[in-house]
Amino acid sequence: MSSFQPQIYCSNLNCATPLNDFGSSVCKNCQNPLVYRYLWAVGTAVLQIPADSQIGGRYVVKAPQIWLDTQPGLQPDFPTVELPDALLPYLYLYSYRLHIPEVHGLCFKEDDRATDEIFLLENVPLDKQGNLLPAIAQSWAQATAARQVYWLWQLLQLWSPLAEQGVSASLLAADNIRVEGWRVRLCQLFIDEALFATEDEATLETPMLGLGDLANVWLGWLDQAKPEIAAPLQKLCQDMHEDGVGLGAISAQLNQLLLEQTAQLPLRLQIASATDPGPQQGHNEDTCYPNGTQVGSIKLNDHVFPRLVAVCDGIGGHEGGEVASQLAVQSLKLQIQALLAEVTMADSIVPPEVVAEQIEAIVRVMNDMISAQNDMQGREARRRMGTTLVMALQLPQQVLLSTGQVAENSHELYLVNVGDSRAYWLTPRYCHQLTVDDDVAAREVRMGRSLYREALKRPDSGSLIQALGTRDSEFLRPSIQRFLLEEDGILLLCSDGLSDNGWVESSWLDIMGEVFRGKKLLSEAAQAWVDLANQNNGHDNVSVVLLDCHVSTPLPDVSFPGVRSPLNSDWSESSRGLLQEASTGDERVETQLGKGKTTNKLLWIGLILATLLIGSGFAIWSQTHPRSQPRREQLTPKS
Repeated sequence: MSSFQPQIYCSNLNCATPLNDFGSSVCKNCQNPLVYRYLWAVGTAVLQIPADSQIGGRYVVKAPQIWLDTQPGLQPDFPTVELPDALLPYLYLYSYRLHIPEVHGLCFKEDDRATDEIFLLENVPLDKQGNLLPAIAQSWAQATAARQVYWLWQLLQLWSPLAEQGVSASLLAADNIRVEGWRVRLCQLFIDEALFATEDEATLETPMLGLGDLANVWLGWLDQAKPEIAAPLQKLCQDMHEDGVGLGAISAQLNQLLLEQTAQLPLRLQIASATDPGPQQGHNEDTCYPNGTQVGSIKLNDHVFPRLVAVCDGIGGHEGGEVASQLAVQSLKLQIQALLAEVTMADSIVPPEVVAEQIEAIVRVMNDMISAQNDMQGREARRRMGTTLVMALQLPQQVLLSTGQVAENSHELYLVNVGDSRAYWLTPRYCHQLTVDDDVAAREVRMGRSLYREALKRPDSGSLIQALGTRDSEFLRPSIQRFLLEEDGILLLCSDGLSDNGWVESSWLDIMGEVFRGKKLLSEAAQAWVDLANQNNGHDNVSVVLLDCHVSTPLPDVSFPGVRSPLNSDWSESSRGLLQEASTGDERVETQLGKGKTTNKLLWIGLILATLLIGSGFAIWSQTHPRSQPRREQLTPKS
């Protein structure tokens, strides 16, 4: 290793003169944007490597454990035989990449590949200049009460998955916990056993870490907790030390406190959307809700607006994909309407795990509708139509406050995805990808078989491993997450016609900056995203839905641009015909399933019954969980 002035290689491997001065933004030869990729180094000797050192002819040490990859166009080194045990927790926890870093690759200090092995992490809490984001302790005093509790909630939700992998100690090192706005992020994972390592390890059993250990960390911050939450958090930490008090009870207490804080904030929602078949496609298999290409106003009985937004990317061509995506959205709207009605009538807060169960049931009904349509038409294997799904539901639960007042909106946002359509959270400061694609590459990582960048080299890396309608519901595993709206931001949902090739990550501020400054309409931004996708991807349909969530100051009500969208109103002739196929002479299908008209009616009857059952589940839950105090004065208006 040696000290030197770094130069950055152009990531375009075909560039004739790729070397550029550090600090340049574009390649002086080919004008390709230069990539500054800062990584987090983990290994036994990394803290002893001085700054400005060059490692492996490629990496430059900026600060302890913070390395710059000067050749970002090249692949990192991967394990040649099997993955080291130290890497496996990162792989198994890949679904939590919003909070946990990912393994980029390996590095070797010298030529000896058997020793001095260092692995490098990406998706780490570093800014664009390679500086660490602030530790939670640094930002704690300046945070609002809602954000302080929200940070603790995220840490508590990480406790069980990290404990299952033997790395819950990662949550006990305060300097390891960094924050980026609302989001909690970890620098690295620490093995629990390392906390108790002794010279005579063989004679000792590793103690189990518990919630009391987590509470001890939190207690160090509580002297600077906001006054309205200090006492409840002190009691919570005491309960975490008690024997017999489980994670469920602690979660319920913390959830109540969290919703009490977020529910006192104002909330206004605005929606814009756009969809386009793209320059290379003759038809559009995407469906989004609401559909901004239609003219008119939201129908009075469309009670899911503006709480629900969704994007579905159909699979199966113009004689299947668009039918599947349209069926999914129509089914979703009907069921979410019933869910919202039941939650509004509930006499107490419906816990997030119960809401998640109900949403999962809704997704399974959507899947079974499309799957039944496939069966009715004799579609098998690759001929089965299906659709991806990414949806967000703003759930306006009423919250009884300690003052006796009732706040009308808990500010919960439930996010669901199946397939590779994505969700991003955008603010003037950052762009966070909230979802993880259901593709082969992600599966290989979650199964502990490959590093992500290595899995991307597979020819089938982007192939979907699940979608709605292609298989029975017992094989479906939708991802369901809950977020709290406690800062101004815009949720972006999109099909892969936009998200492919990283265009959201590289262009979000260019397109959304004027929206954040109040100089561009949300609808104009939605169309700008579609135009960007058509210009730079262009190979697929593209759909975008933007949900603007404003919580910082009360704003007057606005008129929402709306949709008149009766069932089948904008389907192509081939798609309408597909729905009637079973009733026009497919003898084999009629023999197996009965006449097509009856089957179609049964699909809708089944959907209505499923909706009623979902509503009944909430009604039963509400009756068995009465509110401890009667409702009183309304605190905040519904958005």
